[in-house]
Amino acid sequence: MDEQFDVAVVGAGPAGISAACILAEKGVRTVVLERGEYPGAKNLFGGVLYGHDLAQIVPDYRDRNCPIERNIVESRIWYLSRNGGYSLSYRDRVFELQGKFNAFTTGRARFDRWFAEQAKDRGALILCSTVVTDLLRDSNRRVIGVRTDRPDGDLRARVVLLADGINSPLAKKTGFRPEPKPAEVALSVKEVIGLPEEVIEERFGVESGSGVTVEILGDVTWGMNGVAFLYTNKRSLSVGIGANLLHFSQNRVRPYEMLEAFKQHPMLAPFIKGGKPQEYTAHWLAEGGFDTIPQLCGDGFLIAGDSAMLFNALHREGTNLAMASGRMAAETVLEAMDRGDFTRRGLEGYGRRLQESYVLRDMKKYRRFPHLLQEHKEIFTTLPELSSLAAREMLTVNGVPKKEKQRAIWNAVRRKMSPFRLLGLLWDAWRSVR
Repeated sequence: MDEQFDVAVVGAGPAGISAACILAEKGVRTVVLERGEYPGAKNLFGGVLYGHDLAQIVPDYRDRNCPIERNIVESRIWYLSRNGGYSLSYRDRVFELQGKFNAFTTGRARFDRWFAEQAKDRGALILCSTVVTDLLRDSNRRVIGVRTDRPDGDLRARVVLLADGINSPLAKKTGFRPEPKPAEVALSVKEVIGLPEEVIEERFGVESGSGVTVEILGDVTWGMNGVAFLYTNKRSLSVGIGANLLHFSQNRVRPYEMLEAFKQHPMLAPFIKGGKPQEYTAHWLAEGGFDTIPQLCGDGFLIAGDSAMLFNALHREGTNLAMASGRMAAETVLEAMDRGDFTRRGLEGYGRRLQESYVLRDMKKYRRFPHLLQEHKEIFTTLPELSSLAAREMLTVNGVPKKEKQRAIWNAVRRKMSPFRLLGLLWDAWRSVR
């Protein structure tokens, strides 16, 4: 396999395939190297994709039978204590009509295979069951290709795009990105629970083809920095929960035990009642934020997607950032080919594109958000408890005057959290999103 390509893409996920689609359509000799048996075999996510960034790559994706499960018409946020919680939801007819497929659910294995087919149709070569073990460099340390585990040798390319995820086998060996610290990574587990289509629609109050997403915060992660989610598919629900990897190790919590406990929560249990488990997966998330983004390009290489730590933790956006970064990487390579310059200077346009786009502008805006969650454990412990106590007290009709109830609530707050600590939390929260 000692061949010469224009571009070698490592990883057949959203970032890599987005780049391959753009490049192959322009006649660039592109090869995608995927360690799984097929695209999507080892790629996992919660289950939501965004139509805008996909349309930048495949404008007619709906006509090409993209494996869409449900168009999201309603988004909910739950803030939960151990036995109760709050629910905030927003539904808009716009997302059923002119804004349809702003967000939709899909299965990663089916989607990645479909997406890879779009790249193949445009001329890209997809090589599966191929592990890239190292980068090839010339005497000046410029990247000139990749070394694989195939017996027939190396593969040379003018540019290598690294898009093989946060758990990249190349990270430590090549030094293109520091090994992520446990505090910068989250571990999420997901169970897909089968239910009849009509049952899902009745429980969530949606019509055929429409769906709901629920993002969940609070005590369900057992005091650890983490989140949970509930997404509707056509004939199943995706239920997941995750937390900071450092916190998992410190608390010696087993993720599957936390998921099983979450499934018993009174807010969730009615939605999954009678469902049959179909699939169980685990996934790492790059949650370190803007300050953990590595050097994005060098002599002969670019980094995109999760490999570049591109994940918006506040809005739970990752796949769209991967697609956008893959597209911008491809556009940069096309410019570099016109100039014949594949040095770091010739590829610097990639960083500029990202900086001018919503990708890095959003991540920079929320650069303090990961620190907020790390430093204020009460978001996952004290606050859910107190907020539930307040609601429970005010909703209980027992002959006690409301003024006395308010006094009791305030006294409980003061016992659990000082006013200065509460003000500090509010100040840090504002700074993290302003």
